[in-house]
Amino acid sequence: MIRPTRTPYPVSTTTAVAPLSRRNVDQRGLVERARGGDHDAFTVLIDLTIARLDSAARLILRDPELARDAVQDALIRAWRDLPGLRDPDRFDAWLHRITVNACLDLTRRRRRRVTEVELDPIGPPALSDMAGDVADRELLDAALRRLQPGHRAVVVLHFYLGMPLSDVAAAIGIPLGTAQSRLHYSLKAMRASVIGEPVGVPARVEGGHPA
Repeated sequence: MIRPTRTPYPVSTTTAVAPLSRRNVDQRGLVERARGGDHDAFTVLIDLTIARLDSAARLILRDPELARDAVQDALIRAWRDLPGLRDPDRFDAWLHRITVNACLDLTRRRRRRVTEVELDPIGPPALSDMAGDVADRELLDAALRRLQPGHRAVVVLHFYLGMPLSDVAAAIGIPLGTAQSRLHYSLKAMRASVIGEPVGVPARVEGGHPA
């Protein structure tokens, strides 16, 4: 982990970083210090969450190299925009939103790039109800990979990171109803990909966001 420098490049994600324990850590105090330009405080904050951000980015992008690029870009944006964060208690959700947006931006820019698939085991308890339908890890990988990045992001944030759908919607910047529709469609599509049933194209809802 490279400490943030005054060049606005706060950290590097090219090296795996062991996440610190959140126990006995004054996150609000760290955010407030980082907002004031404390590089060390920002580095501690990132140490606490870098592993989750990297894993989520890999699941969304399906490419470890692109995931590292997306997380690096997100951390640069976070360091730059942190003074504008009004509520320090929303730091995690705010950082997740920046990371998801960085992932989706990369997807749009490299839409035609052929990627290598790499799936880290996620095993979230919330997916246990799908165990009967998607018992094999390779089937789960294939089912998740077939989703559009925006839909995959909802699944990853909700199941892997355990975020409530209201927080998922805020993190991605979509209405709650759209997040609910995407989750419903995604789970249906994942199950259908296993048993071979066709799934219709998601409908568009108010605001122009695909369901």
